Amino acid sequence: MESHGKINKGTVVKSTGSWYNVRGADGVVTQCRIVGKFRLNKMILTNPVGVGDEVEWQKEGAGQGVIKKILPRRNYVVRQSPRQLHHLHLMAANIDQALLFVTVVEPMLKPGFIDRFLLTTEPHDVPVRIVFNKSDLYTPDALEVYESVRAVYTGIGYEAQLFSSVTGEGREELTNFLKDKITLVSGQSGVGKSTAVNALQPGLEIKIGELSGWSGKGQHTTTFAEMHPLAFGGSIIDTPGIKTLAFNNLELMDIAHNFREFFVLSVHCRFGGACLHLNEPDCAVKEALENGEVSPTRYDHYLQLMDEVKDTNYWERHKEL
Repeated sequence: MESHGKINKGTVVKSTGSWYNVRGADGVVTQCRIVGKFRLNKMILTNPVGVGDEVEWQKEGAGQGVIKKILPRRNYVVRQSPRQLHHLHLMAANIDQALLFVTVVEPMLKPGFIDRFLLTTEPHDVPVRIVFNKSDLYTPDALEVYESVRAVYTGIGYEAQLFSSVTGEGREELTNFLKDKITLVSGQSGVGKSTAVNALQPGLEIKIGELSGWSGKGQHTTTFAEMHPLAFGGSIIDTPGIKTLAFNNLELMDIAHNFREFFVLSVHCRFGGACLHLNEPDCAVKEALENGEVSPTRYDHYLQLMDEVKDTNYWERHKEL
């Protein structure tokens, strides 16, 4: 039995908002709380400790502990809190890669969501695979949409594939991607992420909701982020379904530098890395757009995000941070 004064090390495997499950090297999981305030680069977090964090903790009472220190992170993924406008939510830390579930049908694809999600992973160069789920429902028209969208993202270095938990399409490919890696798994609400994860790892039994009246498919009901070991090697960090992603924590240059193909082209802009690719003269991104070398849809999403950040002006209103 651990003594109360001993410093233990472990990995956070579940976050419920108030308590954190920490798994030690021996595999034992202890429920821990935090004391004091933790911040991330001066940002205010709704959950200062995230799944995947390596921490130091001390035993406190029967079967419980207190997190005393968060060890240095090699990376992390944050999003704006959906409930507290000026706070950020730590989705995961110390990951190898991310898996984004989308679907072309039921519900219809929102390409803008893909670009918004990539803004959460790109700052730390986290590799992302985009999984187009429910492929068993795709009509020929839907497959054309998939091929078109897939071409945009594979063309700029992201991976993409079809998947169906019904037919098994894409299962082997996805299993190979996940094997022996720590993977953040995310997606918009209702895209069938939980069903897909259960199909990849039988026995995991991540809950899905009751069948939707309009689609006949289970709705995502994950409430808290949680790390699950995979029988074939590696772990996934399953996260709650996302309804919207906003970015009042970012500055204009953050967006410009994290649309990866724009950043590559910026070396040819008159103003180099300082170019926002809006109305500047001799902008290589605008030239590439006119020449059909940049996706018009991606650029439209870029403009939408730039407008949002201009409107929120987060850092100007929070200089005290």
